[in-house]
Amino acid sequence: MEFINSAAENNITFVRPAYFIISGFIGIPNIRYYFVFLCFIYILAVVGNTLVMTVLTLDHTLRSPKYIAVFNLAFTDLSSSSSLMPKVVDISLLNHYYISYNDCMTFMFFSFTLYVMQAFNLVVLSFDRVMAIMYPLHYQMRVSHKLILSLIAFFWLFAITLILITVGLLTRLSFCKSVVIQSYFCDHGPMYRLGCNDVTPNRTIAVMAPILILGFPLAFIVGRYCCIGYSLSKISTNRERMKAFKTCTGHLSLVAIYFLPITFVYIFGSVIHPNARIISLSITTALPPMLNPIIYVLQTQEIKEALKKLLKTRVTSKIATKY
Repeated sequence: MEFINSAAENNITFVRPAYFIISGFIGIPNIRYYFVFLCFIYILAVVGNTLVMTVLTLDHTLRSPKYIAVFNLAFTDLSSSSSLMPKVVDISLLNHYYISYNDCMTFMFFSFTLYVMQAFNLVVLSFDRVMAIMYPLHYQMRVSHKLILSLIAFFWLFAITLILITVGLLTRLSFCKSVVIQSYFCDHGPMYRLGCNDVTPNRTIAVMAPILILGFPLAFIVGRYCCIGYSLSKISTNRERMKAFKTCTGHLSLVAIYFLPITFVYIFGSVIHPNARIISLSITTALPPMLNPIIYVLQTQEIKEALKKLLKTRVTSKIATKY
């Protein structure tokens, strides 16, 4: 196979490599153990999110609009981990550093789309919380299943469109120098910098996309919690105030886990060492899908009760079958 394939469209020839090389970490001995650790995190994420989705599916009492968003968060976390981690393990542990041009673009599309949806899911959950606390008497009337499903569908469409544009702009680049991607997967920033023609559109969307997928969602969530704080300040007793605030602690934990590390990567990613960037980015993408179900199981009373009920039913059925 030739290393370089040329494609001519509209009298413009784009030089596209047959494959890219994922460099991974540079000069770190025994780095395989780190990827074994990521693999362990992935297994926990799969088990945890599958468990949450199973509980929400089997327990018919968990049918409020909030749990539609929780189910979508678990589904997105599971899909995000599954789209990224198996390939990362294949590249890093099995030494399959070469990835074809088309596979790399597809890998990037699914990884980024699902990761973006995690932020938008947190926006939907923050909307649910603010409506539940500020309008408790009208919550069921204002927040319907149709509204939550419409918000989720809109965010899915927006995420897919944005990432399609991002990946599509990469296809107009010519890669006539290096094909080594300085990351642990098909990462947009290191890839577009390899282009040897005009990368202005790619640089523009690299600046705009974080604002759209991180800045606006985080600003919305912070604004909603300012409203929640104002509403809680009107509650006369500390006991009722804390009771209402506890319903938000799970969501606030998810927001911190997701936004703090990825914000650090986007702010300092261009100045820190590539190895430090890879560690930060890999932890950022691996930990939230694992921690989200743990936090929601531990901090959401309804899910804990549903899980206990399902486990009790399973144990009872096993005993009945045995005797």
